[in-house]
Amino acid sequence: MIGVFDSGFGGLTVLRELVRVLPQHDFLYLGDNARAPYGSRSFETIHRYTLEAVQYLFAQGCPLVILACNTASARALRTIQQNDLSSLAPERRVLGVLRPAVERVGEETRTGHVGILGTQGTIRSESYPLEIAHLWPKLVVSQQACPLWVPLVEQGEIDSEGARYFVRKDLRALLAQDPQIDLVVLGCTHYPLLLDLVKSELPASVRILDQGSVVAAKTVEYLQRHPEMDAKLIKQGRVTFLTTDSVEHFETQATQFFGANVKAQLVSL
Repeated sequence: MIGVFDSGFGGLTVLRELVRVLPQHDFLYLGDNARAPYGSRSFETIHRYTLEAVQYLFAQGCPLVILACNTASARALRTIQQNDLSSLAPERRVLGVLRPAVERVGEETRTGHVGILGTQGTIRSESYPLEIAHLWPKLVVSQQACPLWVPLVEQGEIDSEGARYFVRKDLRALLAQDPQIDLVVLGCTHYPLLLDLVKSELPASVRILDQGSVVAAKTVEYLQRHPEMDAKLIKQGRVTFLTTDSVEHFETQATQFFGANVKAQLVSL
């Protein structure tokens, strides 16, 4: 199976796109809902939690794990790839959501001015500006933390006036930093559920980069480049959902993120 991990529900928007482009593959989704959110935690704690989740997915037989979580991708992925995998499981691979989005950024912007929307933890980490500077040094990057977007989504308020107010407020703050922005990156996997609102509040000239579709496309490319990895993967079209917290709550929330009813199992890390 391809393992997909998130601290909560947002990674289900990435999983939804992965299933769409790789319907024949088996997926195992793990949401660490009992310890979410990760964003406010220390680097050491995020690394420890993420590594525990990766080890669990490896133990379930996943040769490839995707961190469908911006916080985990920003704060833990590089350490896991460079320090942990060599001793833990050198033949297995862990990928994230940040790098694929950054690789696409330079291809999508016309003005060279890019805006990043994310949680406070992701914005504070400076991960997007640092990665973009490495790959696309000439781009101008502005960031805006959107602390209320995740709670609005998880409370089912995606069509409310409150959601519209805060989406408008944060987008205006971003564009006030740099009116030349023509590409906005949704730097949180919850944000696709607010996509219609974001589109309605942005000028028509500003494009939106959604991580889910980008990560899915990059995963297809990765498997094409690494047929030895693809050969290890089961292809029976099954999707399994695991959570570290209430199964009932997970199943209720997961439906809006994944776009279909799900049945989950309770596990402990």
